Amino acid sequence: MSAAVERISPQQAKRDMESGTPLVCGYDSPEQFEQNHLEGALSLDDFQSREGSFSRDREIIFYCA
Repeated sequence: MSAAVERISPQQAKRDMESGTPLVCGYDSPEQFEQNHLEGALSLDDFQSREGSFSRDREIIFYCA
């Protein structure tokens, strides 16, 4: 079953991050991640290597600049 994708404002993303919601930068190249990531964001590679450690019920914020 897939969950709905919801767009949220930058302000809501900031509040969610402060509450512990993971933020994932959706770029697949390390160079793009380094140039475009927000403070505290996981790289896509890091997220994929840890994805089994996240609860399927947990909200995760994905973005790309």
